[in-house]
Amino acid sequence: MKNNINAELFVAGFLIILLIFFFNPFDFWMPSMATTVLVGLLIAAFSVFLGFVWGEKAEDEREHFISLIAGRIAFLIGAGILVIGVVIQALLKNTPDPWLMSALAGMVVAKIAGLVYGKIKK
Repeated sequence: MKNNINAELFVAGFLIILLIFFFNPFDFWMPSMATTVLVGLLIAAFSVFLGFVWGEKAEDEREHFISLIAGRIAFLIGAGILVIGVVIQALLKNTPDPWLMSALAGMVVAKIAGLVYGKIKK
């Protein structure tokens, strides 16, 4: 793995802060210009974070194992949050948001596709 963990943590933290602002926790009205700027910053921050994740190169078995564990934990947490969202919306609104179900289905399909690709390449 590369030694730019501080940069990765900074970008990840910035991405999380942007997502918190999308929830509007301070209950202030966000004009459309501010929303547009936040969307642009979110896309830019996620692109940089994606570049870090995509560019990870394990140099030995230990680093490869750490990367695999991090990916597994990220998948399980992401899928768990989406399942909780689907359940809560199904109970409260009787119909869950299609974006939640699409994201969950996309994660599961990508996981299966990655496993099949790994088996074929092996």
